[in-house]
Amino acid sequence: MVTTRTATDRPVHIAPVAGHIGAEVHGVDLAEDLPGSTVAALRAALLRRKVLFFRGQRLDHTAHVALARRFGEPVVLPRRGSASPSGFPEVETTADRLELGGRFGMEHEEWLDRRRHSLLRGWHCDHGARVDPPAATILRAEEVPPYGGDTTWSNLAAAYAGLSAPVRAFVDGLRAEHRLGVGYQPRPGEDAYVRHLLDRQVASVHPLVRVHPESGERSLFVNGYYLERVQELSRAESARVLEMLLEQAVRPEYTVRFRWEPGSVAFWDNRSTIHLAPSDHTVAGAPRIMHRVMVAGDVPVGVDGRASEALTGSEPGVW
Repeated sequence: MVTTRTATDRPVHIAPVAGHIGAEVHGVDLAEDLPGSTVAALRAALLRRKVLFFRGQRLDHTAHVALARRFGEPVVLPRRGSASPSGFPEVETTADRLELGGRFGMEHEEWLDRRRHSLLRGWHCDHGARVDPPAATILRAEEVPPYGGDTTWSNLAAAYAGLSAPVRAFVDGLRAEHRLGVGYQPRPGEDAYVRHLLDRQVASVHPLVRVHPESGERSLFVNGYYLERVQELSRAESARVLEMLLEQAVRPEYTVRFRWEPGSVAFWDNRSTIHLAPSDHTVAGAPRIMHRVMVAGDVPVGVDGRASEALTGSEPGVW
């Protein structure tokens, strides 16, 4: 455990919870107006441990947005689900059964089955198809089921470092296309979700390895949710390379799993992690209501200094 004393002389305890990723933070009330020394300690811990966990917090929407603003500019989403609170455009409420049940002519279970048909498909960073994905996400739990609903994160910098030197050299110069709806299995005939994807398509070309703008670390920029193909390879070659890299990215030793409680908060670096949203939380038949605020990010840059490029649907700083 690392203990840091802030300007107010209040100790902040940061306790790693897995070998390569994750730490529980004690001694911080996120609803307070945090002093600069505490913000600096949390930022340093975030860069080091990739995702920070807090228990027993009493954040409301106002405090949640204020917390995010201490670390950057909160993203204002132009479209949110009906469960999201009015008057707080930065806050998105993720209540899966409320949001997707009955939409697009299918129930939630069918949507998940068509959207996440492979073991690796659910792994993602937030809004990874944008040219400027968010830098960080702060997610808090309001209501959780008695069991199920855990979230898992993986450290993409550790996954990159764990590759052999020849493979690192190979992937350093590659670029890949990310887009909405990758891998979705359409319904026979008319499919309202396909129309939804086409009307709101977002696609970008990102480096396969990105350089972190603060730490300088190299991370694999891979996920199972948005990644379409590696540009420089044939589709057959791309499929095999991406499968290998995704399997590397989610090896258990690079991951951490978090059991939510009401009042829990997870704060993660969206630039160097991917996470797996749960699909088992409906088993208990109880609600899972979470609130998310994202911090605006920059355009990723690869090892060769080339920045990501937008293909359609996004431009830097515009949501």
